[in-house]
Amino acid sequence: MRGPSCDASQVTSTALDGKSTLKGDIFGGITAGIVALPLALAFGVSSGLGAAYGLYGAIFIGFFAAIFGGTAVQISGPTGPMTVVTAAAVIGMAEVMGSNEAALPALVVTFVLAGLIQVGMGFSGVGSLIKFIPYPVVSGFMSGIGVIIILLQLFPAVGLESPKGGTVPVITHIGELFANVNLAALAVTAITVIIIYQFPRITKAVPSALVALLAVSMGTYALDLDVPVIGDIPKGFPAFLFGGFSEIASSLWVDIFKFATALAALGAIDSLLTSVVADNMTKTRHNSNRELIGQGVGNVISGAFGGLPGAGATMRTVVNVNAGGKTRLSGAIHSVLLLAVLLGLGTLAAHIPKPALAGILFTVGYGILDFRGLRHMKKVPRTDAAVMVVVLLVTVFFDLLTAVGLGVVMATFLFMKRMSHVVEDGVELERLSAFKDEENWSDEHIPASLEQSVYVKRITGPLFFGFAQSFQQILQELPDVHYVILRLKRVPFVDQTGAYALEEAIRVLEERGVTVMISGLQEQPADLLRRLAIIPDRISEERTFSNFEETIAWLQDHDAKK
Repeated sequence: MRGPSCDASQVTSTALDGKSTLKGDIFGGITAGIVALPLALAFGVSSGLGAAYGLYGAIFIGFFAAIFGGTAVQISGPTGPMTVVTAAAVIGMAEVMGSNEAALPALVVTFVLAGLIQVGMGFSGVGSLIKFIPYPVVSGFMSGIGVIIILLQLFPAVGLESPKGGTVPVITHIGELFANVNLAALAVTAITVIIIYQFPRITKAVPSALVALLAVSMGTYALDLDVPVIGDIPKGFPAFLFGGFSEIASSLWVDIFKFATALAALGAIDSLLTSVVADNMTKTRHNSNRELIGQGVGNVISGAFGGLPGAGATMRTVVNVNAGGKTRLSGAIHSVLLLAVLLGLGTLAAHIPKPALAGILFTVGYGILDFRGLRHMKKVPRTDAAVMVVVLLVTVFFDLLTAVGLGVVMATFLFMKRMSHVVEDGVELERLSAFKDEENWSDEHIPASLEQSVYVKRITGPLFFGFAQSFQQILQELPDVHYVILRLKRVPFVDQTGAYALEEAIRVLEERGVTVMISGLQEQPADLLRRLAIIPDRISEERTFSNFEETIAWLQDHDAKK
């Protein structure tokens, strides 16, 4: 038996393709790794666990998400949104356990569980549903994340420890910034931000964040400035930390599941949005569910070593593509480079000033803000603007997962409200005579008595639960007539509530002695009404017609026999 045919030209073509992408993958991976280094350190410090844990996350997630994920050029690692949730988890669990170190076993379980949830999401096909999250929810959420990142860096930017407990304590203690400001630290932060934004004017060949990190770190060390630094970073391969369940306080398990769910959902959204960006740049198409599986595997392995949870990172992915990255190898190379840094340069990284990392994160937070959505607030429907503002405020001052859930619920209900108005506006209720000219019936003989005793109710749009009550109310207000034709030609969809509302309306009309007919049923409504036995139990097949002409013909025949 012969296997799949493969001639020499195909083999040569494949080999050449591999060689042609290798150079781009190497450059893309190295460039992405250089960009990822300062961000990984900054996110690690911002999380409260330490710079090394940011590197662990970038190494493990970046490697395994690249290998198992569904987006070939995706670069993954700790991101701003994920770090915000992680920091909240660290603060909450440390309060219970007494310190960040004591809370580490619970945090490790949280990170691993988040990854397992993502794997489950991928296998269950949830990836394809992420696209249904409305833009105002995503816009408000991302802008809220940007505001959180900026607020949480205000104190580190002036050389102070940020108040524990999130954004509210930062705002309430804002006066301390001016009373205890470290001018040297403020200068380091400002110079970092200036370099990040101005250096690309000189060249874009080297990431400006890396230039800022190196320049400011060397300058601070040479001048012996009195500013907080990262401190010692553990050298060598990280230790396996998963376990120690007996050390986890029983009261923390609810928080573990809550934060794991939040991290899994946020990571899924973050990654798939980046996948869409990558698709647009490479003219390819990612596999959403496989991407979630890859991200989940990366977070499980990273979490087992204490690495920060992460997701697809837009900026690093864009850098990878622009530098030539085309395959999964680029993501793996990015992680190998970071591993080399961890193994060999930990001593040098200890001198990195925290205000420099604050400056880097200021630019990250600013970049996350959705200025397009904010600018268009006065131009979009007020309901969309309201959803965006509510999600932003809840994200900043309460809880990220609650913000997304509340936003989706608000958007859903407001959309249903708008749709119900659309359907109500599309309801026409007229005597049969009003439809004669429209339907071009001038040659049909319709007795005047019949024209006056028949009402036609035409519905445009879906008959769903948001419109069911209004539908019944409209039918109940019908005048005394002998026949009612429910014209559903323009109804593409009926849900269970709509079907029951239709059944109840028919029952009420028939109790008044009205003969009801249905005209122009589309496939989905007809199938549902028959599966629910509304046809033929409530209205017979004899009075259900595929088009309006058949309805009129039956009506004339039925009236003549009376």
